[in-house]
Amino acid sequence: MKVKFPRRVVLAMAAFLPLGANLAVTSTHATESNMTTQEKQVFDLLKAIETGATEPVGVINPEKYIQHNPGAADGLKAFGDLLAALPKGSAKVNTVRVFQDGEFVFAHTDYNFFGPKIGFDIFRFEDGKIVEHWDNLQQTAGPNQSGRTMIDGPTEARDLDKTQANKTLVATFVDDILVNGRMQKLSDYFDGDNYVQHNPQIGDGLSGLGAALKAMADAGITMKYDRVHKVLGKGDFVLTVSEGTFAGKPTSFYDLFRVQAGKIAEHWDTIETIPAEAEWKNQNGKF
Repeated sequence: MKVKFPRRVVLAMAAFLPLGANLAVTSTHATESNMTTQEKQVFDLLKAIETGATEPVGVINPEKYIQHNPGAADGLKAFGDLLAALPKGSAKVNTVRVFQDGEFVFAHTDYNFFGPKIGFDIFRFEDGKIVEHWDNLQQTAGPNQSGRTMIDGPTEARDLDKTQANKTLVATFVDDILVNGRMQKLSDYFDGDNYVQHNPQIGDGLSGLGAALKAMADAGITMKYDRVHKVLGKGDFVLTVSEGTFAGKPTSFYDLFRVQAGKIAEHWDTIETIPAEAEWKNQNGKF
């Protein structure tokens, strides 16, 4: 389904409400003392990209490591080869958020290797070891017109008892709005115009979203969300992994939402073009 909204819908969104009060927060880093065992293992594994430490890599199952990054081969050796390819001391890794949902742990990280990037990583554990990995990377950009970066904002999950309800809310939002374009339902998911946005091209609020969509429509740029592959969450944070196209190119969309009082309050994302299958170093697929 193409998200190329009719001009009347885009203009209505742009004028939805005057910008209301911001849900501003102070940015911090992931707090290690509050992590589960597997969240900490993922945090340490990602930091090892920077430090070169070998002990954290022991959490990867050496007999089974399924890789969904098209630029990396399967197996523990391929992970080591990626680390070895980095010029010594060049990598910087700051994992800002890390959350566990059952067998999955997902992380939101500010990277600098071969250039600055923001990434989401998902790891699947089996019998205490990591056996599978997905990720989505985007070149760092911003801050956006509201002064927000791709990584700042709250980092600790709250409302843990509302995890399932929040996952259901976000999954329904993505299906209604992003996949099926049921724009008449848009206002149901937000507290007026109080919506904090971290996409580097979009300002806060539904009005900011409407203005960005209008600019895309005027430029003839289309965006399609065709299928949602994963919905993971912890407390007020929910990550969706979706497949579609952007500007006509196969694309992977990772969207992280923060839910507050039953409404979507904040959003981060990364958008990555999927390379042609002939360029893949594994045959597991991006999703």
